[in-house]
Amino acid sequence: MTYDQERARQPQSGIPHTAGKQPPRAPSPSLHEPTVSTVDAHRITAPELLPQGDHDKLTTRLQQALSTFVESPRQAVEQADTALGEATTQLTEALTERRRMLRTVWQGKDTEAQTEELRLALRQYRETVERILSL
Repeated sequence: MTYDQERARQPQSGIPHTAGKQPPRAPSPSLHEPTVSTVDAHRITAPELLPQGDHDKLTTRLQQALSTFVESPRQAVEQADTALGEATTQLTEALTERRRMLRTVWQGKDTEAQTEELRLALRQYRETVERILSL
């Protein structure tokens, strides 16, 4: 009998073997969830990168393209291409605006931003980049 067969016959201790395994990662915030931070004792809500209404419209357009493929493959692909182009444009515009908003937190007021403002800005940058990378 091999070692693995013998081990399978023995009752498990109830303690999972976790050596060498990474702990489960917390899910990254989706692009549709607003992020909130505190700056100068005011709450600033980050804009959604793609508002739910725009998300729904693009999803509907893509589903329409998929449903017309059998009857008109070229038209379906053209519709999907247009939906991707619009999503890319909207996402690019939203990310540009997000970056502009983040910069106003730590630039401009004075050259010596408070450490807390810088910490919060860094956290917002990290969250934004993580949201992008989770796509």
